[in-house]
Amino acid sequence: MIVYCDGAARGNPGPAGIGVVVTEGRGRTVAEIAQGIGPATNNVAEYRAVIAGLQAAAEHGARSVLVRSDSRLLVEQLSGRFRVKKPTLVRLHEEARALVKGFDRVTFEHVPREMNRDADRLANQGVDAWLAGPGRDWRPSEPPAEPLFED
Repeated sequence: MIVYCDGAARGNPGPAGIGVVVTEGRGRTVAEIAQGIGPATNNVAEYRAVIAGLQAAAEHGARSVLVRSDSRLLVEQLSGRFRVKKPTLVRLHEEARALVKGFDRVTFEHVPREMNRDADRLANQGVDAWLAGPGRDWRPSEPPAEPLFED
């Protein structure tokens, strides 16, 4: 299966969302995710998207997964070429790596933004949905509900 994932944050940090498209080998879409995650940074949103994508691939019985993202940082960190330093990202990195262990093979590939348009569109839909929710009057000066601003 191929997992296209993207995270979006308006402001950095700001209202954030994730977008995921999971396709099977012949290109048929088996899952799409557009979810608002509340205040977060771009990097936190990217990690939350890959975690959701790996979970969706597992739910659809994937044994081998190609993860495609336009976030070079995410790809390099999950491939083990870059270190993860920020505590919040360390936690999310560990969660993603634990999911990877459930597959026979997982490959991470950096792709240009143009190849990730559908996931990007879904991530922005997630932000929009979160902002449209009841009581979602976002003001950047407000402290976050949880410490998701570190990257």
